[in-house]
Amino acid sequence: MVRYKVTLTQDEYELCKSTLGKGKHSSQQYRNACILINTDEGSLGQKLSNEQVAQVLQINTKTVERVKQRFVEEGFDACMDRKPYPKKGPVKTDGDFEAHLIALSCSEAPAGYARWSLRMLADKMVELKYTDSISHEAVRQVLKKTKSNRGESKVG
Repeated sequence: MVRYKVTLTQDEYELCKSTLGKGKHSSQQYRNACILINTDEGSLGQKLSNEQVAQVLQINTKTVERVKQRFVEEGFDACMDRKPYPKKGPVKTDGDFEAHLIALSCSEAPAGYARWSLRMLADKMVELKYTDSISHEAVRQVLKKTKSNRGESKVG
């Protein structure tokens, strides 16, 4: 197993100390600063084992190892900030699509069915070439945004 060696510079050490000492910081930044200070193998810190740091902070030792790995591989700034989330894909629904979907859902259900299901609506929208592909969950989210309640006439 690869062991990552954390060696903080004077500036990095001071930034970690200031994170712990004052200001508003996220709990993740506070935790990572604690981990880096306590696992520093340079002349500034006193190195503790991963198990000792994990026990004091009441976290898993894997978390300590991941923070150390991120520090070594990506640098101090990347270690202190949150990982960026991947971008979502392009939006498949627009106003025109939503209008056609609502009109279709309000129309008569296919023969042999009492009402439209989400999967049937999704399949019909693809069949009518309003979109290349759409999931039943996306159909549900579009219909949820509308103010109409299709079950209103049946409710007491």
